[in-house]
Parts: sequence; structure tokens; C-alpha cells
Amino acid sequence: MREWLKMTAGDLGRGIGRGEIDPQALTETYLEAINSHPARDRIYSAVTAGRARAEAEAAATRAAAGQRLGLLDGVPVSWKDLFDSAGVATEAGSALLAGRVPERDAEVLRNGTAAGLVCLGKTHMSELAFSGLGLNPVTATPPCVNDENAVPGGSSSGAAASVAFDLAACGIGSDTGGSVRIPSAWNDLVGLKTTAGRVSLAGVVPLCARFDTVGPLARSVEDAALMLAALEGGKAADLRGARLEGLRFGALRTVVLDDIRPEPGTAYEATIVRLRDAGAVVEEFEAPEVAEAMPLSAALFTGEAYGIWRDVIEAAPDKMFAPILERFRGGKEVGAADYVAAWRLLEGLRRDWAARVAGYDAVIMPSAPNLPPNAERLMTDEAYYVTENLLTLRNTRVGNLMGLCAVTLPTGQPGCGIMFCGKAFQEERLLRVVKAAEDALA
Repeated sequence: MREWLKMTAGDLGRGIGRGEIDPQALTETYLEAINSHPARDRIYSAVTAGRARAEAEAAATRAAAGQRLGLLDGVPVSWKDLFDSAGVATEAGSALLAGRVPERDAEVLRNGTAAGLVCLGKTHMSELAFSGLGLNPVTATPPCVNDENAVPGGSSSGAAASVAFDLAACGIGSDTGGSVRIPSAWNDLVGLKTTAGRVSLAGVVPLCARFDTVGPLARSVEDAALMLAALEGGKAADLRGARLEGLRFGALRTVVLDDIRPEPGTAYEATIVRLRDAGAVVEEFEAPEVAEAMPLSAALFTGEAYGIWRDVIEAAPDKMFAPILERFRGGKEVGAADYVAAWRLLEGLRRDWAARVAGYDAVIMPSAPNLPPNAERLMTDEAYYVTENLLTLRNTRVGNLMGLCAVTLPTGQPGCGIMFCGKAFQEERLLRVVKAAEDALA
């Protein structure tokens, strides 16, 4: 049964459908793996064994009666600790929310349960989701699958670790500036950032409401598509017959290649060669609007985050990890006029971007320009923490600023992903494109 732990969610679902995998045995296998793993308490903030067993039993009953709810009925997954879960602490990685126990599930968790997903538990995360590194001395810092001394990426750090260490078939996370894609890239997973406004945020602890998104960290593009459908209560994208021949990719050069480290740079260039060899057209291009949008981040992200959390933070600032507190407090000086003006400017830049990339099936860039930094150094070198956090989130932030959906895909080089950015609310189309790339890069 241990081989089940490495299977994709889709393959597990097909195995359940054929009667080869019993949902209860599958869930017990995952629970045993979680409870015996040395990093259990660094990955999971709570293991909901009772809920998981009850949901698995119901899935097994449906399977035996030929009444499965869908392909993922009976598949065990993890949930980032900012999704409300009835009767189970949801603390968003912060001592500020210690003991916060919601009365009902977040809407996406209710949808997932209605699709038959089995909830294994809640995973650790960066404090209040405001870091791309995944370092959290307040609660826990999950491990990175490629470097035991490095951070795993954040803020969906435990979500990535749960999948990368075979402790969940998929992890559900959130992405405000890169929080699904960074840990996915650094742990060799597929990560889907949905368009802001597409997937419900009801019952999700906020960071920046206008940028917050929900998305899966998965083992395959198919799994990402299936999970998106489960989160929404909808129908998964049809990925059959996806091919690279004739697809046009714009390879962004503005900002995203600046100061790139050797490994991600080499992996990205090699991947472009492979995409071209498989029949795709790849054209390099510049986008000045990206460079113009980047400086707006302080007003837009930090201003809104501090506006949401100011009263809670300032009531007990000593409970926070100092670099996260300092980053929130950077929003103190953002005035209402600055915030409104920044949004008006960004909306114009988004229109410029949309016109520039209209002819491309996707825009590509390295998912992150760096590899996972050393955790111990991040704790002792304040300047290093700030520069690495900003560099880590720089490329992924393009997708958030421009209002896009995006997917990071492993390149075959550990810790190095390639990101495909699509157009707003065109996740299904983007997933077909990335499925074709996944097949070509396999």
C-alpha cells in the first residue's frame, strides 16, 4: 500500500473506481505515514484523523454502491491552516490567532467535502501568509524536500511539504504574491494560482483581499485541474489531446531575469529549448508595464495587509516574528489617496499588458530567480531575510499584479520551476497549455 502514497490524486481516484483501492485503507495508509514521519509536527498543525476516517468510510460505502461523487471521491488531501475548519483550530501560523476555532468550514472546504475529498488535516504556513520563504519560528518551519537545511517556500509551506513528503495526495493553499507557486517550485510540484475573484474566499483568513486566491499544490497538471473543479463544485478542464505544436509562448525578459541565480537560469533556458524542440514557438519580449507596476507593491499589498490586520497586530505585536511584523508595519505610511492612485495606475498597466500579450497562448518566466535559502542564516541575518524574501516573490508577483492565472511546472532541475501565465479567468485554457508542456518535458 505504500506505493499509493506516491500516486497522483487522479490515479488514486481511478484505482478507487476500479475497486483496486479501498478509500478506508488508503486513508489509514496516509494517517500511518503522517504519524510516523519525523517531521509530522513541522508539516501538519493538526491531523484530523476522526474526520478523515468518517469521510473515507462514506467514500467506501459510495464506491461499493456504485454511487461515487466523482473521480476524487475518497482521495485524501491537506488544507493550509487559513481555511476555516469547523471545530478545529485555524490560526494562520500566528500566535495572534491562537485558540481560534471556527464554527463552520470555509466554502472551498465544504465544496471539497461535497466532492468526496478526505480531509487529513491542516498544514503549517508563514505567519498570516505574509512571506514567500516559509520560515516560521512562531509555530513551525516545514522541511524542503530538496535541501534539509533550507526553507520550503511560503506561505503554503506545509501544503507543499505534505505532498512532497508523500503525506497527502494534494495540498490546498493560497496565493497572494506567490504563496502556492514558490513552495511548489522549490519542492518540484505543480502549483496553480487562480485568478483573483474566481474561487471563493468565504471562510479564508485574509491577507490582501483584492489579491488573495485559492489554489492546489499537486503532483500533476491533471490533479491541479481536478482540484480546481472540486474547490468550485464545477467541472474539470478537458486536458485530452493537449499538444504543444503551434502554441506561441512569450518569454518575458523585463525584471524577471534580473539577478537570477545560475541554477534557475540554466534550468529555464534548457526548458525553453525543450519546448521549442516539441513544436512550440517561443518569442522573447519586453513589457515596460511590469517594471512600472513593481514599485506599486508596497502601497497595494502592504497597505491593504496592514489595514486589515492593524488593530490585531498592534494589540500584541510582541507575539509576532519580527520580520513579519516589520513588513506589516510598512503599510503604516500608505495613505488612502496613495492606495487609490496606485490601483488606478495598476488598472491601466493591466490593460497595457493584456494588449501586449494578446497573441500568446501563455507568457513564461522562471518561477523563482533563486533556490531555497538557508533557514539558519535567515534567522540570524536580517538583511539577508529581506533581500531573499523580496527576490523570491518578485517573479510570481507579476501574475498577481497583472491579475492573471498562472501555473508553475517542474523543469527536472530540483527546486527550479517554469511559470506559465495565462489570461484572467482562463484557467481551463491555461491548464491545457501546461498539460502539453508537462507531457513534452516528462
